[in-house]
Amino acid sequence: MTASWGFPDFDAHEGVHLFTDAASGLQAVIAVHSTHLGPAAGGVRFWHYGDSDRAITDALRLSRGMSFKNAMAGLPMGGGKGVVLAANPGDTITQAQLEAFGRAVESLGGKYVTAEDVGMSEARMKVIATQTRHVSGLPVAAGSAGGDPGPYTAHGVYLGVKAAAKRGLGADSMQGVHVAIQGVGSVGGGLAKLLAKDGARLTLADVDAGRATALAEQLGARTVAADEILAIDADVVSPNALGAIFTEQSIDALNTKVVAGGANNQLATREDGARLAARGILYAPDYVINAGGIINVGLEYLGHGDEAEVMARIERIPTRLIEVWDEADRSGAPSSDVADQIARRLIGRG
Repeated sequence: MTASWGFPDFDAHEGVHLFTDAASGLQAVIAVHSTHLGPAAGGVRFWHYGDSDRAITDALRLSRGMSFKNAMAGLPMGGGKGVVLAANPGDTITQAQLEAFGRAVESLGGKYVTAEDVGMSEARMKVIATQTRHVSGLPVAAGSAGGDPGPYTAHGVYLGVKAAAKRGLGADSMQGVHVAIQGVGSVGGGLAKLLAKDGARLTLADVDAGRATALAEQLGARTVAADEILAIDADVVSPNALGAIFTEQSIDALNTKVVAGGANNQLATREDGARLAARGILYAPDYVINAGGIINVGLEYLGHGDEAEVMARIERIPTRLIEVWDEADRSGAPSSDVADQIARRLIGRG
């Protein structure tokens, strides 16, 4: 039996590293889930947590998701994740903290490769890169792999939403398909713009209501409050904010036939995948549909190919989703469980 160390989300992780730096005030977690396929790749997020246990749990869940995501995307990389704790909500990470985090990454000797996530940016990754070479998502020349992963994630999610709409609704195009998008930042906002070009009918929501309103005015969409978006009557619900949003209660309140979005760790528990399936809701496993960003920065770090190769690999996301859905139909298992089974086999844990 594998020890859980008091954390239910500990999943035979190869390492969970806790860092502090008194001079800068850095408190950080780096979780390495698997290096079976290669160095553990995954972004670093800057976020305020209620306590340190929640930060560790987030790192555990996210790093496991990265192992599965990288495996399903066909990348020769394992899964890891960095979390830097903000002292207060709304804080901005300092240059000294970025540098200290870079030194923390460097101390792991290449076992973990970091990249941009929530609360970070290309400019901040450049600061981290002054302290370690094990970083990706840096500004690159036009046509090269790398740079801001957000647009690439958005493009992959867009392709996945279209595949899910065809599978779950029989829709041959997105014209008139009603998509409710939770979170309109880099990924959700990019998705909304792509869907608007296809003539989709959009309802948007964001914790920053002003951001949602501004985008809605630009695209001719409507908005609802952030706490209402998951329950509205829509053809597709697309979560693109933070995770653990699908619980027994929120699933009961869904009024949709399809859930397909870019947020990580959308299911609060494994059982929630079965709850979606029991309601006849087609679910696109998050780490399959949202792999576009890691494909981009992963190929940058590995030095494999250019932007054309990145886009070619992102175009394969619908094929992988269809593989998962087909197996779910054959086996009767939820698509979330099927994706996990495939990913575990790929990382040598099946």
